Amino acid sequence: MVEPSIKSAGIQSSIIIPCLNESGTLGHTLTNLLSSLQDPSQAEIIVCDGGSQDDTLDVARQFPVVILTSRPGRARQMNRAAQKATGDWLLFLHSDTRLPVNWEQLIQQSRSDWGRFDVRLSGQHFVFRVIEKTINLRSRITSIATGDQALFFRRDFFNQLGGFPEIPLMEDIAMSQQARRLASPCCVREPVVTSSRRWEHNGIVRTILLMWWLRLAYWLGVKPETLYRLYYP
Repeated sequence: MVEPSIKSAGIQSSIIIPCLNESGTLGHTLTNLLSSLQDPSQAEIIVCDGGSQDDTLDVARQFPVVILTSRPGRARQMNRAAQKATGDWLLFLHSDTRLPVNWEQLIQQSRSDWGRFDVRLSGQHFVFRVIEKTINLRSRITSIATGDQALFFRRDFFNQLGGFPEIPLMEDIAMSQQARRLASPCCVREPVVTSSRRWEHNGIVRTILLMWWLRLAYWLGVKPETLYRLYYP
């Protein structure tokens, strides 16, 4: 694939979306994202596909975005896109997550070199409201964020950190650990809305226990490769 060139002047925000078989969610996310831009000339959207076997690339081609390809691996895909990005800010967005309407203003007002949003799950079950509050409170106390919270970095700071550690799982946790050593995150209270599909498909209690166990195992030193096989059996 011939990669389109990316504008190099006047870009304030680069939104990076790693994808793998996300044809069912990507179109909605891009539609929402484009409608939120105050000035499209001040932003670039980069979709980096990790080898989708569905119509993800066909969906992406329907929108004014830059399309890149990479070997699979979310961290690898995000780093690949970040190398091509030219924005002052790099925002990493999951393909099933919607940003608040005023996300650009919120990021540009940040007094830190990095940050994340509060998260809201799309499901209506009351348990999701408890999960959200727990995630957001824990993140605020520990300065650790997950990819669902749409992490953002000043580009120079991201480069200083060396990008996401290219591990198969927990790259967001590892990146937060590195970043918080140098700067406290900006914890934006305006939430992003992320899909609760995995919770609903696998069961709420089962998913909670799995995520707690995975995080504990990571802190205890279990290799991310092993955790990946447990998370994606």
